[in-house]
Amino acid sequence: MGVHAGSSSHQLKSLEMVKHVIDIGVPEKLRLSEHSIYKVPCNLRDVKKDAYTPYCISIGPIHLEGENLKTMQEHKLRYYQFFWDRVSNEEAMESYKHYLQNKEQEIRRCYSEKFTLSTEQFVDMMLLDAAFIMELFLRNCEPKSQSLPDSDDLIMKQSWLARDIARDLILLENQIPFFVLLELYEKVVPDYQRKKEHTGFVDLAFEYFAFYDPQMWPFSNNQETKKGNFCCSKEPCKPKSIGSSLKDAEPKHFTDLIRFSYLPTNKKKGQASDHVPRTATKLQDSGVYFEKGGGKGKLLDVTFEKKKILSLCLCFGCMQCLNHFKARLRIPQLKVDHNTECLFRNLIAFEQCHYPDETNYICNYVSLIDSLIHTQLDVELLVEKEVIVHELGSHKEVASLVNGLCKHVVTNSTCYYVTIKDLNDHYKNKWYHTMASLRLVYFRDLWRTSSTVVGIAVLIFAVFQFLRALRALFKM
Repeated sequence: MGVHAGSSSHQLKSLEMVKHVIDIGVPEKLRLSEHSIYKVPCNLRDVKKDAYTPYCISIGPIHLEGENLKTMQEHKLRYYQFFWDRVSNEEAMESYKHYLQNKEQEIRRCYSEKFTLSTEQFVDMMLLDAAFIMELFLRNCEPKSQSLPDSDDLIMKQSWLARDIARDLILLENQIPFFVLLELYEKVVPDYQRKKEHTGFVDLAFEYFAFYDPQMWPFSNNQETKKGNFCCSKEPCKPKSIGSSLKDAEPKHFTDLIRFSYLPTNKKKGQASDHVPRTATKLQDSGVYFEKGGGKGKLLDVTFEKKKILSLCLCFGCMQCLNHFKARLRIPQLKVDHNTECLFRNLIAFEQCHYPDETNYICNYVSLIDSLIHTQLDVELLVEKEVIVHELGSHKEVASLVNGLCKHVVTNSTCYYVTIKDLNDHYKNKWYHTMASLRLVYFRDLWRTSSTVVGIAVLIFAVFQFLRALRALFKM
């Protein structure tokens, strides 16, 4: 009892010693829930720093002092002037600046870091960055002949610069709050400057970032934009309006907006799982057929389908018309280029910071793809099935890229729990391995199937003739 009393007394004294530190160091109301723009955690940043650092332009306060980014300030000022000329409404611009001043503290709370910028500096920075982004987006959707009023506009003339800027605008640390841009579009941009195809600023933003999600953006007769050559099309872009799909969503910024476009159609709550699926080549050996997902599905719409009775005869699934015999893992096509790693690393970092208690859909997806790919042979199989299309030098580079994305990423559950369980149950069944071997050796394609059928027919005919000969011999 004496020891217990002494321990309690010691705890009270220790609390008294730090009480004044707590009172001084913690603000009256710690608003962590209002943060949405974060510094990437050190454990993720140290894996690949370049993936989180802007190449050419700073947006917002985090990278404002970057020495290599100051050369773009001239372009930002020029675009600000272009936007001023486009609006031609001094009263609207002044009103918007007052809006930023009134919202200053709310905007500052969106950042997890504190900044020493004065009110005037902070508001001017937000105004300049917002005007630059808005002018850039508006020019992106205009015909080339209309978007080049100034021959010194290098962003419109040089595709590599436009693409680097697009890459910088999706970085988690290089964001400004979405509501700042939304207010500028709705209250300042004149109605006649807006395109009929856009139901709002969300559509305008999605159109600009179409390069990062091509299957969501069926542009008509606009091959250059599909390839990612920003601002180089002769005709304005015509995406399908998807603003209505965001009615219930409130994106925090562009990183969050792109994440939303990838989310599965049917969002399932994650479940804890200690299991991971086998690699693509091992699953193929058990009779799993990989198929490129189509239709209007999103990138994360991964499904596993099989008919329990028909799948027992996997060897008959060699032709398209016999798809019901196949155990199909449908994966929407993933296009991998030199910006893919940067994109996914920033989406992962955002989920790790902002959605720690929710389902980490992007992390779950990357983890699933990582489990399917261990070697270049797995990549080769997925490329053959058009599940993956890449612009990298070799399949081995793709495997290395995918395998490095999940380093230091922590997830407690997965939204693909059912899919992984079904894949593992399928793999453990020895009958499927036997049928898969039969299909891969004798029914791999139409020619092998034809040869196998002919061989079986010849064998049956030979047996029949042998039996006839025996019968005749016994009669004699």
